[in-house]
Amino acid sequence: MRGSVFQAKLLHAVSFIVPMLGLALFFLYPLVLVVHRSFEQGDGSLGLGNYASVIAMSHIPGVVANSLVMSSITTAVCILLGFAIAYMLQRTTIIGQAIITLALLLPLLAPSLVQALGLLFLFGRNGLVNQATGWDMQIYGLWGLVIANSMYALPQAVMIIQASLRHSDVRYYDAAMVMGASNWRRFVDITLPNAKFGLLSAAFVVFTVTITDFGNAAVIGGDYRVLATEIYSQVVGQMNFNMGAVIGIFLLIPTGVAFYIEKVASQRQFGGGSESAIPVRRNFLATRDIPLGFVSHFTGFFLIAVVATVVYASFVQLWPYRMSFTLDNYNITTQGGYTPLWTSLLVSTQAAVIGVVLLFALVLAQRGLPRAAAKAVYLLAIVPVGVPGLVLGLSYVLSFNVGGTVMGALYGSALLIAFCNFYHYHSQGFLTMVAGIRTVPKSLEESVTCLGGSPFQGLRDAILPIMLPTLVAVFFFLFMRSMVTLSAVIFLITPSLSVGAVSVLRLDQAGFTTQAAAFSVCIMLLVLFAMAAMKLTLIWLESRGRNTVARADAT
Repeated sequence: MRGSVFQAKLLHAVSFIVPMLGLALFFLYPLVLVVHRSFEQGDGSLGLGNYASVIAMSHIPGVVANSLVMSSITTAVCILLGFAIAYMLQRTTIIGQAIITLALLLPLLAPSLVQALGLLFLFGRNGLVNQATGWDMQIYGLWGLVIANSMYALPQAVMIIQASLRHSDVRYYDAAMVMGASNWRRFVDITLPNAKFGLLSAAFVVFTVTITDFGNAAVIGGDYRVLATEIYSQVVGQMNFNMGAVIGIFLLIPTGVAFYIEKVASQRQFGGGSESAIPVRRNFLATRDIPLGFVSHFTGFFLIAVVATVVYASFVQLWPYRMSFTLDNYNITTQGGYTPLWTSLLVSTQAAVIGVVLLFALVLAQRGLPRAAAKAVYLLAIVPVGVPGLVLGLSYVLSFNVGGTVMGALYGSALLIAFCNFYHYHSQGFLTMVAGIRTVPKSLEESVTCLGGSPFQGLRDAILPIMLPTLVAVFFFLFMRSMVTLSAVIFLITPSLSVGAVSVLRLDQAGFTTQAAAFSVCIMLLVLFAMAAMKLTLIWLESRGRNTVARADAT
């Protein structure tokens, strides 16, 4: 008995201490150092001199305004389009929904800058539309950024809004119909209020990922300068880390405010759903579904066309002058050739393995904590979602680019990039793990204990079998996001170490646009393969679970 108690305490202690040390070392400490460096002046003293210098720069107010304007417009576009598409997918019987779903997956398969590349191939000075019509379309600048970032963020907005629509109860609609409410009144009085917190959450996600995105801004931003490119210019172009830290704080403020608003919205939404809710039935209403179908299918077609153009350009000899088919673009020898792609595979695998182990341990420990402590751990675990990738990457440079120290030994390694990618997506993985651990009945663990099983046997026989689908989903989520992320790792690249997303950017900046397209296609294929592997694994686990239940019933 004493042995079991000791094992339980040991398991709980290790499950709690190791993930919390990871958060302290690879998230909190680097973030604190960014704040400290923003106040560190040239003579080593602390003060507001860096902030005064940045504010005194004549172009900085315009850069801040540009970022806020671009992200606000993008958020508005994504919320309007996202709601229309989510409503179409969840509430209507419009044909072609599978095509729309496929189109929404495409932006998730590649680095964000692929959207910008596709827009340039279509609408740039040498784009297909320009060549066919002679129109001089100005795709560079604000509107090019809005379109590219909207394509990048739209799938995430649709998923969040669709989830909020999924939890509506048809009985409210039936009651309103009995009372004589029109379709419009039911939409205004029931649908929108039920979806408002989903809309707020979607707005937070879109605003955060677009104001901090570097890839699209670097490719299609042109002279329209934003905070993401400004921080890169200060750190990489001028090696001014203190000024970069100040701009990083500027970038952190709007995302922090958005995070707070979303957090309040989530707390108010908590408990609003009901497990006994009856899903709203799909139906067809011509005056509603014809416009929704047109908007959704046009958006889906546009997404497919942009990505398909990138794929097409990867097989073109010299865009747009020699459009004959060739495989030469895939013979990439500059910018390290395909070495960065294999590095991405290594980094993504490391991030996924580390993430699954640490996140599983954290939710396991949180389950056994008192309510107040569990709530504190939960809050700390979701804070990383409010930290822009650029700021996190800069914090790693300041923290780990220190020679002669243990931490400095990590700098320039694939492992450090893996940690950065993991903590960049820590919050999403943690929330998925929390949802998974809640499906494990505590009575099942107690049954193992009553039968004389140790805590480790309970973990093996009761928790892991039920959590396995969640572990697989989190593993592939971290792997796929790590394969395509750019903002979080752009500062961690060294002359001897690069990753796939950065190679796409460098190839484009060097003028090898068709080779950049070819490299993007390779990344997309690898991510698509990972997504297919995840689906097949989950199907296999579900099938195995059904067979196990069937055998148990037969016995």
